[in-house]
Amino acid sequence: MGDMWVGEKVRLRGVEPEDWEGFRALAEHSVDVRKADLVELPRSAEGFRSWTAERAGREPGGDAFRLVVETLGDRAFAGSVTVGETDARAGRFKVGIEIVRDRRGNGYAREATELILTFMFAERRFNKCEVEVYAFNEASLALYRRLGFVAEGRLRQHEFFAGGYHDVVLMGMTADEHWATHPRPSLH
Repeated sequence: MGDMWVGEKVRLRGVEPEDWEGFRALAEHSVDVRKADLVELPRSAEGFRSWTAERAGREPGGDAFRLVVETLGDRAFAGSVTVGETDARAGRFKVGIEIVRDRRGNGYAREATELILTFMFAERRFNKCEVEVYAFNEASLALYRRLGFVAEGRLRQHEFFAGGYHDVVLMGMTADEHWATHPRPSLH
């Protein structure tokens, strides 16, 4: 069996203390209100170092986690992917992806999300992945559509940030929909 965490362009790995600069870059790039998920107060370099060190020290386990997206070519920090809001009884989980601005448009978000979906559907036996995307975030909406997610609803004026209320598009993908276009992991 190949490494489930490695694709053709990226590998997913645990957070390391030295990743703090990459997480700072993600936060700084979120300041563009048209693409922002959230407008936050500025954080110090030490704040990013301690936040990242704390996450790097966590034991792996559980169904909610954050991994670093690292490029295979130059082994550079490209972003992070998170899995959260898991409901094992109902078989649902949510996923989120962030790619630093200068690494966008290279297919890293798509491949990292595909790796996570394969892991969660094959190894954790979840049945459905859900995402919430701001309606103005055309790049993310296009990414999830290309991956096979289906729009399931819209929460009007659901989130407030950057001086206004914003709609959120709910999208989902089932395990069967994923397996219809992706090979299942095998021992060979």
